[in-house]
Amino acid sequence: MPAEHPVQAQTPPVESPSAPTRRTFIATTTAVGGAAVVGDLVAGSPALAAEEAGAVEAPPGSRVSLTVNGVRRTVTIDNRTSLLDLLREHLDLTGSKKGCNAGACGACTVLVDGRRVNSCLTLAVRLEGAEVTTIEGLAKGDRLHPLQQAFIDQDAFQCGFCTPGQIVSGVGCIQEGHTGSPEEIREWMSGNLCRCGCYLKIERAVEQAAGRKG
Repeated sequence: MPAEHPVQAQTPPVESPSAPTRRTFIATTTAVGGAAVVGDLVAGSPALAAEEAGAVEAPPGSRVSLTVNGVRRTVTIDNRTSLLDLLREHLDLTGSKKGCNAGACGACTVLVDGRRVNSCLTLAVRLEGAEVTTIEGLAKGDRLHPLQQAFIDQDAFQCGFCTPGQIVSGVGCIQEGHTGSPEEIREWMSGNLCRCGCYLKIERAVEQAAGRKG
């Protein structure tokens, strides 16, 4: 039987304290860098302070005066406020509807100085001194506007969401003199969409209000 030789335990080499390993170098630099970041957050760096100041700065605003349904109104608003948002959110006139909010459906149609506009695309700050008429301003007390009455007579609505814009646009169409024929009415009312498909009855209502149909 061969003789067994005792196995001697080998002591691992001791690293020199003057030569840090890669692991200790990374750990040390990470700790120092983290401490520096925390220090900046606690003390508040100039860049961070400037960024925070910009974040809380109020957006630019302007004071605008305009006449809405015969009443002079003066408000201070964000320069980005649309006429539609001014009417609905600042003046509590919610008859004008926010449909597409992109000028494609006509549900927000109002009259500005007698002309039809999509109020969702119109900046309110550009209307200093203007006269605005909404669906709420068409009736005279308890007496409906002739086109409002015609919509009732002709049953020219179903869900009613587009109706305010349709009526205001129809009033503008009549005032502009574009009611010479059913085809002309359809052409000049084409910017107002009706999801329920009441176009024929809407056309008849405009004809009635224009005096061409009883």
